[in-house]
Amino acid sequence: MKKTAHDPAPVPAAAGNSTDFAPSLAPGAPRAPGAIAAVPTAPTALVLRGNLFAEKCPSRQVLTHVTSRWGVLILVALLDGTHRFSELRRRIGGVSERMLSQTLQWLEADGFVTRRAYPVVPPRVEYSLTPLGREISEQVRQLTDWIEENLGRIGTGQPAGRAE
Repeated sequence: MKKTAHDPAPVPAAAGNSTDFAPSLAPGAPRAPGAIAAVPTAPTALVLRGNLFAEKCPSRQVLTHVTSRWGVLILVALLDGTHRFSELRRRIGGVSERMLSQTLQWLEADGFVTRRAYPVVPPRVEYSLTPLGREISEQVRQLTDWIEENLGRIGTGQPAGRAE
């Protein structure tokens, strides 16, 4: 049986790394059973695919950052364009400076948000989405739109089957 990007195979890991997830070749590219992925060269690109169900897969950490309460709200807010820290804090009611700063740092480290600091007094810092951040933000917005549109149908905190 031929292995493809849809049939991930364990890849030997360096010391201390997990083998719970494996890199996959671009869709449709053949791979010999047990083959180790090579370093990508242009025009052939290696695409890593995570496995959210694997305990040590780094995709879980990215999922945590994106789907955290503040991560979702930041990503959706930045779809409107570049915002300063104080603008984001005002727009996202209830977020502390510490949580906003920490979540922005996570999203920046994941490659979803860019931070631009201007050398002025008082300091001015602006945040915007990267192209990758725009992609994930559009997906998150679909989820938030669905929640807002269906709020009346979503449970009211009452146990199911209990009539009032």
